[in-house]
Amino acid sequence: MRPLLRYKVLIPLALILGPAPYFHEPHLAEKLRMLMAGALHKPLDIFDLFLHSSPLLLLGFKAGADIARLTFTKKSSA
Repeated sequence: MRPLLRYKVLIPLALILGPAPYFHEPHLAEKLRMLMAGALHKPLDIFDLFLHSSPLLLLGFKAGADIARLTFTKKSSA
């Protein structure tokens, strides 16, 4: 397994980068609001959205894949 896709790496990254910065308004919330309003045009804003959301997305994909693997393994072995 790739070391960066382990839970012990993804969970702290998601907890640190997701809500950063910790004062005023988190970048992820701000960029998602800009995306919904159609105001996300600057390359730096798009990069910021990718940077702050990537650990959360990777964590979600990994958890989903692990749950699916466990679910289908139990069904096929029964």
